[in-house]
Amino acid sequence: MRGGTRERLLEAAVELTAELPGSEISLRAVCDRVGVRMPTLYHYFGNKDGLLDAVAEYGFNLYLSAKANRESSGDPIQDLRDGWDAHVAFGLANPGLYTLMYGQVRPGDARPATSRPTQMLRALTGVAEEQGRLTVSADQAAAHILATNVGVTLRQILLAAPDPALTAAVRDAVIAGITGIGNDESSRRSALFAALDFAVARPDLLGEKETALLASWLQRLAEAAD
Repeated sequence: MRGGTRERLLEAAVELTAELPGSEISLRAVCDRVGVRMPTLYHYFGNKDGLLDAVAEYGFNLYLSAKANRESSGDPIQDLRDGWDAHVAFGLANPGLYTLMYGQVRPGDARPATSRPTQMLRALTGVAEEQGRLTVSADQAAAHILATNVGVTLRQILLAAPDPALTAAVRDAVIAGITGIGNDESSRRSALFAALDFAVARPDLLGEKETALLASWLQRLAEAAD
């Protein structure tokens, strides 16, 4: 990040946020680390809120960069699961940044940095909705995921202890809630038989040979789920 004075001030603020997660950032400490006076910081960021907004935006950019580098599984529901786990992992790896990003509530916050992750999440739930795989609207599905994902992450940051069991349990409950399909073997088996019934009842949809092949595959998958 090193470059001009603004970039060095931002870098110092990010470093202090990482070193003292959850603590108030001292503007004087930021300036001392860079070797400038307070008026210089005010010139670039206006005030402390401006600096904190810049740090939060840096965090969102870091988070979005990591998301952009992950390959899609090709299945929106699996991508939602993977995205959930990645969200928690980012928060636990960057507690100081995360609490600035999601722990400071602003009613009606319309900053672009805060909306971009939600837009990416909404795009995934939109695909799932188009595929007929949601029991709620795409907007509601995204809201359920975001609210619980943030809550689970903040709780683990607050306790300063990862809780993989909590992460997985809440994730699976939310996915089951928005899709109507659980993650246990019985639910998976029921979903496979539902797909089998749908295909067999509509042989013209895929063609007779294709339907027979699909039926064979689904039966083998259902047997494997027993």
